[in-house]
Amino acid sequence: MGTHVIKMPDIGEGIAEVELSVWHVKVGDMVVEDQVLADVMTDKAMVDIPSPVHGKVIALGGQPGEVMAVGSVLISIEVEGAGNVKASAQSTPVKEAPVAAPKVEAVVESKPVAAAAPKAAVCQGPMVAREANERPLASPAVRKHALDLGIQLRLVRGTGPAGRVLHEDLDAYLAQGQSNASTVSSAYTQRTDEEQIPVIGMRRKIAQRMQDATQRAAHFSYVEEIDVTAVEELRTHLNEKHGATRGKLTLLPFLVRALVVALRDFPQINARYDDEAQVITRLGAVHVGIATQADIGLMVPVVRHAEARSLWDSAQEISRLAAAARNGKASRDELSGSSITLTSLGALGGIVSTPVLNLPEVAIVGVNKIVERPMVIKGQIVIRKMMNLSSSFDHRVVDGMDAALFIQAIRGLLEQPATLFVE
Repeated sequence: MGTHVIKMPDIGEGIAEVELSVWHVKVGDMVVEDQVLADVMTDKAMVDIPSPVHGKVIALGGQPGEVMAVGSVLISIEVEGAGNVKASAQSTPVKEAPVAAPKVEAVVESKPVAAAAPKAAVCQGPMVAREANERPLASPAVRKHALDLGIQLRLVRGTGPAGRVLHEDLDAYLAQGQSNASTVSSAYTQRTDEEQIPVIGMRRKIAQRMQDATQRAAHFSYVEEIDVTAVEELRTHLNEKHGATRGKLTLLPFLVRALVVALRDFPQINARYDDEAQVITRLGAVHVGIATQADIGLMVPVVRHAEARSLWDSAQEISRLAAAARNGKASRDELSGSSITLTSLGALGGIVSTPVLNLPEVAIVGVNKIVERPMVIKGQIVIRKMMNLSSSFDHRVVDGMDAALFIQAIRGLLEQPATLFVE
């Protein structure tokens, strides 16, 4: 038997050190070739480190949150044959680090969801043995569904990756048909627990970028109400006519198109500001960042050259990039180079938000939820679909009047959607 030592690889782009984010193995585990051993975080993306050999893990070279130099020992694996370590080197043991749970991101999600008031009609299945303060993995849609049903997620067994709670798990929980009396009583139990949450990996990068953005840029926000009835009718019509062959359209491709057209008259907004060099770079190309919530945190994959894409081309690229980001498979190139960002929480979008700039960009457009409201049009009360755009700008580069006129231009394009395609 021999020892195969895997060193922190050179990931490129002149990177000299990376942060060890997550271990997917522990000492004593048997691994196979191409199995992912760990995730490491660069300045731009999460990178998988696969095993080049079959064998048994005998030592780990670091622990989550530790910054490691390229070329330092990452992991040692016992293999058949001589391995790649000389006998003299094998006499010096590689340090063995404490092993964290395989999915660190499970404890670093940013917003707790308030517990819903229990509903007497809800039946519940057997409780899962989780700590009272443990926050299970679940998407925002699943959390909202559980809230509507009066289910405490910590009581539901998750069958998704890393124990993620799925919609099917909520259905299975309800199907068990047991009483919810335990939930009613536990909802009022006095708690004295505390939790230490390490800010590492993607969460650390997000924290650093958000802090940097708010400290360096002169943020100001502008909110505008938009009647999206007509564009929603167009979207529905196009999906009915072409959805089966070209794919379904969401509102996002229309928003991307509106950005492209509006930016023709506001080139100072499709720009990046290097505040150290004191240089503003205005771009002809529109590279739209799409803020995407992934398990490891907020990521911004980039739809490149949106000015040259049709609605369906944009829709397909948005879908592809969002899936890659959520699966942790987005490349560094796909996560960099944006010139303006769109951020949306979909149905959870609220009424107003104040998005933080994605530096070095000078503008970010936030999409709030669509609601039906009575509006007065030509003296008549009619029901319309209304939506707010909550956008932020860097006041060092963008004047308030220009920001308002830019959003008003987007409003005009969406309220008269035919103008999106008039050249």
